[in-house]
Amino acid sequence: MSNSTPGLCWFEIATTDFDRAKTFYEALLGAPVERMEMGPVTMGFLPRVEGATTGAIVQSDDNTPSTDGVTVYFSGGDDLTDALNRVEPAGGTILVPKTEIGEGFGFFALFLDTEGNRIGLHSEA
Repeated sequence: MSNSTPGLCWFEIATTDFDRAKTFYEALLGAPVERMEMGPVTMGFLPRVEGATTGAIVQSDDNTPSTDGVTVYFSGGDDLTDALNRVEPAGGTILVPKTEIGEGFGFFALFLDTEGNRIGLHSEA
């Protein structure tokens, strides 16, 4: 894909309690979230995986957590069960358990993070 071709390059997940969200996403993803202050905005850069789009958790006056709109899906690795099993102990709520998509598209699950955002997981198995 060339730089002039449209495509997903970044996402932001709104938070109202940055430290709570940081703790949740570190538990979910099993990796540190790097905090950065940018004026009135607090960002937490999510772990970067080679070849994958990444993003940040963001606390600012302009961002509001939501269950409506776009759903961000994280890779669940080889089997999303491991990541899904970390959702509730970290303070999230499972909305849709591991579910087969069918026709060889793998599996998905949906959950609410600690901030009230609807987030997804996807895996091939």
